[in-house]
Formats: sequence, structure tokens, C-alpha cells
Amino acid sequence: MLTAEQQQIQESVRDFAQKEIEPIAARLDNEGAEIPMPVIRKMAELGYFGLVFSPDHGGSGLDVLSMAIVAEELSRAWLSVGSVMTRMIITGSLLEANGTPEQQARLLPKICSGELLAAAAFTEPDAGSDAAGVKTRATKKGSRYELHGEKTWCTFANRAHVLTTTVRTDASAPKHKGMSILLVEKEPGDRFAPPKLSGSPIPTIGYKGMNSYSLAFDGYEVPAENLLGGVEGKGFYQLMSTYEIARVQTAARAVGVAQAALDAALRYAKERTQFDRPIAEFQVIRHKLAHMATELEAARQLTRHAARAKDLGKRCDLEAGMAKAFAAEMAERVTSEALQVFGGYGYSREFPVQRYWRDARVFRIFEGTSEIQYDVIAKRLLES
Repeated sequence: MLTAEQQQIQESVRDFAQKEIEPIAARLDNEGAEIPMPVIRKMAELGYFGLVFSPDHGGSGLDVLSMAIVAEELSRAWLSVGSVMTRMIITGSLLEANGTPEQQARLLPKICSGELLAAAAFTEPDAGSDAAGVKTRATKKGSRYELHGEKTWCTFANRAHVLTTTVRTDASAPKHKGMSILLVEKEPGDRFAPPKLSGSPIPTIGYKGMNSYSLAFDGYEVPAENLLGGVEGKGFYQLMSTYEIARVQTAARAVGVAQAALDAALRYAKERTQFDRPIAEFQVIRHKLAHMATELEAARQLTRHAARAKDLGKRCDLEAGMAKAFAAEMAERVTSEALQVFGGYGYSREFPVQRYWRDARVFRIFEGTSEIQYDVIAKRLLES
């Protein structure tokens, strides 16, 4: 059960999403356009970016479960909008857990307020699931680091003021111990800072509204005080510490997208007639809807269970991995079945169900593939 405060949060976010996001989502997705900045600014004003961070840093100090509720409701309207806050949650969590007092004081309040927008530059052409396999080099020269290398799948990179970037600071150390995280500050915009920092968008089949970029660092300089925590070689372990909250948030986003698909299928099944009666009266359709609703609720409860474990301060990589893996695969199945309920119309851009289906496919890939989740789950099970 949700508390009265959590129910109020849910209702408030749902109202915002229905008024501000749903009316524009289909058009912007069809156009391949980005989320309008006024929407992002309104999200910041409502406190969505600082939900789980301490009031000492400008946040709201809410629990992880409240964050999951917000992510679900925003993603129910449009996955991309629900995912904007993910950028701030990841960078903010890294800062709050690992940043120096100076880094926290300078950056966290601005991230919470939306004055600074963030993006994660972790993935490389040859380093995806192997998070420690990064090759981007950061060479210290006096009071600055000089970056050389490539990143890919950096979503929201053009609009971000801060790229939270994994780099190799010690080529001679074992790869897990030679990795650090740099807070790479830049001006937002599509040009980046050529020739030292360039970016090109990656065309995708779904997950519109926020472009993903390939980035190339060729001598881009970062102040040494932007080394997260101020000590080299801690990056891999810092990154691992954020995965629990990131995977809970991702599972919640999957639940939101699947809920939107189920809502659409329920409405359509009642309205669409064949053989002189609504298709909702046919057992095959009724059973589809029943299976969809059951899987969806199971994913929601797994997600909230993981969130509550995190809120209790427990290790929850097992619970978060289960929630993320199950919700990701559930979202793909539920959105596919919803499209099937629509028949031929489901394959048309006239109805949003095809957007839910295209967007849902990314869940099994980002924030740790399903294969990685199952490996995490198996390791924990076999520890006992």
C-alpha cells in the first residue's frame, strides 16, 4: 500500500502528465522532435530532478519508492519524459554518495533545481555490458585532465551541462582499478565543442524525444577538481553503487509504458466491434487483457519491493535486478499484445500503441541488459 503522501504524489504527477505531456507526445514522436524545454523546466520546478536527494543539497529528501511512482507516471505519458529525470538521478546519486564536499555544494543544488542538466557517458563502442572495459583516456596535465577517446549511446548529451564520464586514468592498473569518473562540463547545444569534443546523433527506432549521441573526445580539457571524489581509480566502484537505484527507476519506467499500452488496449477492446459485438466480448481478447494486467501488476510489485528494500538501506542488487529484468521483458510482451488487440490499426502511427511497442524494446538493452541482470541474480542466489 502507498502512504497518503505517496498517493498525493502519484495524483499530482498523473495530472501533470495528462495535461502537459500526453497532448504532445504522439506528434513529437512522429516528428522525431525533442522534448520542449518548457516541459523540462516545469519538471524541474515541480522538484522531479531532486526527489531523492537531501534537502541539504537542494533536494526533497523523498524515498526511492516515491521516485519510482514519479517515473512510472511520467513514462506512462511518454517514456522519454520519464527518462529525463534518470539523467539527474544517476549523476546526483554519484555526487551525493561519492563527491567531495566542494563538488556536492557546487553541483548538486543546481542539478536538483534543473539549472544544470546531466547525461551519462559510460558506454563505448567496445565497452557496453563490460562497464570496466572503457578505453577513453584522461591524462593529467597540471591542474587539468585531457580526454581522448569515444563514447556512444550518450542520451541527452546535447542538452546536458555535465557529462558524467567514465575514463581510464591509469593504463597500467587492472581495468577495474584504473577507471575514474570525471564530471565533464560543457555548454548545452548541438554543436558541442569541436574539434576537441564532437557529437553526432544516433538514429533509433523508438525512444524519441531525447537524442542519443556518439561522442569523440580529442584533447577536451576538464579541471582536475572535477574528478569525482578527488581520488583516481575509484570510478568502477562508484558506478556500481548507483546501479540499484537506476535499475529500480528503469523498472518503474517499464511499468509506466506497459500501463499505457494496457489502458489503450482496454479502451479499444470496448469500442471496436466485429461480428456485431465489441471484441472485448471474445474470450481470446479477454484472456489477452487478463494476462497483460497480471504481468503488469507483478512487475509493479517487484519494482516497489526493490524500492522499499533500498529505502530500508538494504543491499538490493538482487531485488533491483529481478525487477528490472522482469519489467523489461513484461513491457515488451504487454505492448506487443496491446498492438495485437488493435489489429491493423495498431501498426499505424494513427494510434499511440505502436509507440509504446517501439519504446518498450529498449528496456531489455539499457541500464544493464537482461542477460546481465540474470547473471547478477544468479550470482546472488549462488552466494548462499
